[in-house]
Amino acid sequence: MEINTPREAASLALSLLDLTNLRDDCDAAAIEVLCRRARTPHGSVAAICIWPRFVAQARSILGAGSTVRIATVVNFPSGDLPVPTVVEETRAAVADGADEIDLVIPYKALLDGDESAVTDMVAAVREACSQSCLKVIIEAGELKDSSLIRRASELAIDAGADFIKTSTGKVAVNATLEAADIMLRTIRDSKKRIGFKPAGGIGTVADADLYLRLAETIMGPNWVMPSTFRFGASSLLDDITAVLSGQPSSLAASGY
Repeated sequence: MEINTPREAASLALSLLDLTNLRDDCDAAAIEVLCRRARTPHGSVAAICIWPRFVAQARSILGAGSTVRIATVVNFPSGDLPVPTVVEETRAAVADGADEIDLVIPYKALLDGDESAVTDMVAAVREACSQSCLKVIIEAGELKDSSLIRRASELAIDAGADFIKTSTGKVAVNATLEAADIMLRTIRDSKKRIGFKPAGGIGTVADADLYLRLAETIMGPNWVMPSTFRFGASSLLDDITAVLSGQPSSLAASGY
């Protein structure tokens, strides 16, 4: 989709949004609010992303046939749980109604040189959620080194990821355009249909627009769609809604 106006950027970003509440103080009331916000007068978000303990509640609110998918997180946020524990988390989440699993790799083990820890974790969770979309979080801000970000992306893709995702949103450095560039090029070079999800710190349509344009530059026109691209964000919806309602946005000065 060619983006020529702020409204077009906002409309596309809405369709790609994983509306997220992974706050430590999230409760049942917050999940009710999140599910209501997921359906706007301008259309619905792609998914909500929530703690596993709220999946059954969200499924009950949204209903079995909802177009809004339910994503949840496992091995989150530390990435250092044992494989059997993460497999159990995954199976329970799927049983409760999760459509998508966002898995944190054991990135600390990778920093220590243990690539098999990543491969074993991703492969085990892939098997546990065989019918679900698997988004693998590499925690690029902690890996830091460009070659390690690329290697983590390659390992995740080879072990069965459907998406690779930048970040948990729980560390000092989350989504960056630099990491996105590396990860998108790794996807392109894999020649596989793998999606990309930047997450953490994307709060405005202007922010989102930069990632959309980067993806189009690297992956080509018409690659960006909900099956290949998501934004993980909590506050982005507010700016999207402002733009689509004709209110001022930070995107207004970006050169359209």
